[in-house]
Amino acid sequence: MLLAIDIGNTNIVIGGLRDDEILFEARIATDRIKTSDQYGAEIKNMLQLFEVSANDVDDCIISSVVPPVFNSVLTGVRKFTGKQPMVVGPGIKTGLNIQVDNPSQVGSDRIVIAVAALAEYKPPLTLLDLGTATTIEVVDQGSTYLGGCIIPGVRISLEALTNRAAQLPGISLDKPKQVIGKNTVDCMRGGIMYGTAAMLDGVIERVEEELGHRTTVVATGGLAQFIIPLCKREIIYERDLLLKGLNIIYKKNKK
Repeated sequence: MLLAIDIGNTNIVIGGLRDDEILFEARIATDRIKTSDQYGAEIKNMLQLFEVSANDVDDCIISSVVPPVFNSVLTGVRKFTGKQPMVVGPGIKTGLNIQVDNPSQVGSDRIVIAVAALAEYKPPLTLLDLGTATTIEVVDQGSTYLGGCIIPGVRISLEALTNRAAQLPGISLDKPKQVIGKNTVDCMRGGIMYGTAAMLDGVIERVEEELGHRTTVVATGGLAQFIIPLCKREIIYERDLLLKGLNIIYKKNKK
């Protein structure tokens, strides 16, 4: 079994794959002060929920956008499994032609998502990842990674609003009944949810104007399932792009 781990700013996604099939997926909270022993124990306990032991793990791959946490997770996984994980980073083969000013600055999660999307859809592609940040990236013909946009995530925007406006409460991100709210909570919910959906529709339209042609739009990330149904543009929701991409990259690079 391949143990695939993606370290994000909010959550660490842990998945097990065998023969391209995702056997399980779990998430633990990202904590910058946890030690390698703590992460090793957490990952071990999480895998035990799925009846997976260290002996079941044939190899590991890790991607990360949180440098302070990366070494702790890497060391924890190595202690638990006895394996040296493959790391998504400079020098790894992805099959992408990255056409940005500084390729080393592109987040590994964005590369992984692009690799996964290209395996299932023909370019040109516009890829959305709705997590801590909302990222938009564009992959054109020839697997050419052109770049994209980074926008404050839905929860970050909501937290900023409630923290800076004394009379606005914290709310859950449930689907709004309508755009025009009749009370403070519904006004906030409609604004943040429909506002994000409208923003995505608008940015996708401008991306395609800049390219000169339409694209296939694919979305992933923890918040995508709540926002994408509110968009007017046709968007394909893919829940497991990160794990699929890590699996593909591992197969491209394994010895």
